[in-house]
Amino acid sequence: MRLHQDCSLPAVTAGFVAVLVSYAGPLAIFFQAAQSAEISGAMMTSWVWAISMGAAVSGIGLSLWLRVPVVTAWSAPGTALLVTLFPGLSLGEAVGAYLTAAAVILVIGITGSFDRIIRAIPPGIASAMMAGILFQFGVGVFVSLESVPALAIGMLLAYLVFKRLTPRYSLVLLLIVGVVLAVVLEGASLEGVTLSLASPQFIRPEWTWQGTLSLAIPLVLVSLTGQFLPGMAILRTAGYDTPARPIVTVASLTSLVTACFGGITTVIAAITAAICTSPEAHENPDKRYVAGVANGVFYLVGGTLAGTIVALFTSLPGEFVAVLAGLALIGAIASNVSAFAACKDHLEASVITFLATASGMSFLGLGSAFWGVVVGALAYGLLHRPLAMPSRRATTSAARR
Repeated sequence: MRLHQDCSLPAVTAGFVAVLVSYAGPLAIFFQAAQSAEISGAMMTSWVWAISMGAAVSGIGLSLWLRVPVVTAWSAPGTALLVTLFPGLSLGEAVGAYLTAAAVILVIGITGSFDRIIRAIPPGIASAMMAGILFQFGVGVFVSLESVPALAIGMLLAYLVFKRLTPRYSLVLLLIVGVVLAVVLEGASLEGVTLSLASPQFIRPEWTWQGTLSLAIPLVLVSLTGQFLPGMAILRTAGYDTPARPIVTVASLTSLVTACFGGITTVIAAITAAICTSPEAHENPDKRYVAGVANGVFYLVGGTLAGTIVALFTSLPGEFVAVLAGLALIGAIASNVSAFAACKDHLEASVITFLATASGMSFLGLGSAFWGVVVGALAYGLLHRPLAMPSRRATTSAARR
């Protein structure tokens, strides 16, 4: 009954816009991963259904339980990581890595060790790894100029104009303009885009060392540092003193269920969370939880009609998806570069992490994100950690001898 009384048009609108922004931007990265894996349209539909349902169920449940606008989504940086690993990694190995990552995050959530683990990871190393993963997407915008110059330039100009005039809705407007430009300039046809319900497909998980080290471990790191950390910070900045334990636990439990249908890790949202926690969602902070519920409901609709979403994206040129994903991630690239550049006390190790990750290398069957963390941690330990000095007591004792 309270939900009905607290429901308001601004809160519902905020939830709707947050879903649109997610589908307009981060979902494009998912389609790039699907193209790299060379999967079928039916399997891609299952992926979209799984990530949408994971965000829907966890977001609705947490918002109603905690009475806080908890907006959940899929791990965008984790999805970006997939693009670098497919097709060398099989779908079964990816699902096995999803399950491993979800189990690790579940333990972190249940034990309440989230804050301790975050403090143990040098912030510059984590930000540099994320910047390295996302870097190639930003570069992809300009690489696309070679094949579709008019489309790429048109979308770039539209992004800049919308970012200046209406930053909150810039991605939604960019998606609309991009579709129009693809139809007009590239001859894309939308005739095949019809209402189509999702049909989830089960993927049998496989556990391999390659999948664990190349995907599961980096996925845990980027989910904790790139999603849960800023997502919790946004909630607390908005005045919600919500503990991380229930949010991390519920999100990871959801991930365990959706993984076998292609759903990558469910996490708390960062960028779209700001839409639902702002005063524009409701002047009364105690009633903004409705925006989190509405966000989940619209994800339910999107997941149910996942076939339509897939039909729309697959009817457009591949370069359109690359440009849209790259432009949608510029803000994330900038924030992570700024974050690791600000950590002056271990900047060199962060730069090494960034370069190793952005290289896209594969060594011993393991991806660049894993090696970026390994090399960065080694550089941090050798270059920036203080050397152990003998204690004063030990020095005095040695002098006496």
